[in-house]
Amino acid sequence: MLKRFFILCSGADADILADSSSSEQNKYVGIGATVFFTAVMAFIAATYALYTVFDTYITAIFFGLIWGALIFNLDRFIVSTIKKKDSFIDEFLQASPRIILAIIIAVVISKPLELKIFEKEIDRVLLEQKNDFTLANKEQIATQFTPVITGIDSEIESLKKEVADKESEVNDLYETYIAEAEGRKGTELIGKGPVYKEKREKHDVALSELAELKKVNADKVIGLEAQKAELALQYEEQVSTSQPIIDNFDGLMARVNALDELPWLPSFFIFLLFLAIETSPIFAKLLAPKGEYDYKLEDIEGEVKNWVTQKEKQRSILLETDHTINDRVYGDLTEEEELYAYKKKIAREMMKKQQDAFYKRQTGIL
Repeated sequence: MLKRFFILCSGADADILADSSSSEQNKYVGIGATVFFTAVMAFIAATYALYTVFDTYITAIFFGLIWGALIFNLDRFIVSTIKKKDSFIDEFLQASPRIILAIIIAVVISKPLELKIFEKEIDRVLLEQKNDFTLANKEQIATQFTPVITGIDSEIESLKKEVADKESEVNDLYETYIAEAEGRKGTELIGKGPVYKEKREKHDVALSELAELKKVNADKVIGLEAQKAELALQYEEQVSTSQPIIDNFDGLMARVNALDELPWLPSFFIFLLFLAIETSPIFAKLLAPKGEYDYKLEDIEGEVKNWVTQKEKQRSILLETDHTINDRVYGDLTEEEELYAYKKKIAREMMKKQQDAFYKRQTGIL
């Protein structure tokens, strides 16, 4: 039963092979087995590739079965349509479009399996890319907040500088009235005279203004710090919102691009393996000598071709003979007086009716 199944996979005529030798049957069993297992590999490859897209086994298996059936049908068609000829060059020219199609199929089948085989290496490349994307994403989001935060920091520094300048002014006023009391500056008179009191009052006013300024600026600084904290929360929220997009950057296209970052030689050898598997049935038929099955198939096709050609010629002769007979029949009819008199009578009546109709029309117009 398995033998019959592989013969069916090869696309060969089972009835012709049934009357052929065992070696001829085994050749097509091998070709059919290659076609079948190529379709199985195509199913596995497509299922994995589609799983990376849909993330569900049921959908991936369903479409993988469809893809495997399609590859099976294509391979079976390619092998079954290659006919043995007397010249290898003619056979190769006949098979060249099918070889190109087989190469395309090999690429399509091998690529998903390469992704699975080098999955760990691809994950490492994707991890590096995700880290780079994360840093770039944070920097890009930070550019939206940096000018505002810089402005707030500048304003805070301005407020602090204003307080520091006021403190420096108060300290200077303090030093002035103390020096006046000690007689080191000003009037240079020791004691607390009128000048001392004036300078002391000026210091006290400035000190009161400093206290008020500290309070006001401290409130402003607290408000600005709150704005910075709010901006920091917004920044973290945007980063956390966009991070899942980066984390999910492991789809089919991303993996294919990551595979291109790896050394090409191992991937190329895997492609050559599947190319050999895919084209092996074709080259097996090309390189194999003309066998018993090929002669029998050629004999049956030649018999059908001759029968069709004979029928076509018979129809041509029949049509030509029918034309000759018709020409003779109509030639004989032209010599019969009875047919001539009858047609003459009909023509006379027709001309009378035409004349009467013309007369009535002209009378109506007048």
